[in-house]
Amino acid sequence: MPVQTVDHSALKVNQGLVILLLLLGFILNTPWLTAAVALVMLVGTVLGKPGFLPVYAAVLKPLGVVRPSVVVDSPEPHRFAQGVGGVVTAASAAALLLGSAVTGWVLSWLVVALAAMNLFIGFCVGCALYYWLNRLGVPGFSRQPPDGTFPGMRPRS
Repeated sequence: MPVQTVDHSALKVNQGLVILLLLLGFILNTPWLTAAVALVMLVGTVLGKPGFLPVYAAVLKPLGVVRPSVVVDSPEPHRFAQGVGGVVTAASAAALLLGSAVTGWVLSWLVVALAAMNLFIGFCVGCALYYWLNRLGVPGFSRQPPDGTFPGMRPRS
């Protein structure tokens, strides 16, 4: 397989904005904000890019607020992780809009916790799940972890 690279700064900005916006949605008790985050995550997954990539690429990167951190990595596990997060966030929004606040906010906080784990510790649970499905031979999960990394851990830059 050809060598692929991933800009981990774009992933970090994406995770940070997911955390920030879901926390803001909780504080302001606005289910529509949770739904908007879910939509951005799911559209990004379909497009194969971090959902909030435009904020990084058009604002933060040109202003020098965030510098690129391009490393050898496979984008597929990150796309899968974002997709899982998007589905859980969509379920959160649906629960909130249907009047089940406890279920909705628990799901939202789950996404916040997993995104924070990835952002601050460098462990991507969705990526690890992708690699485990690869090991089990599940069709569609064809990428293996980059050499020298534990499944789900961020490659060294």
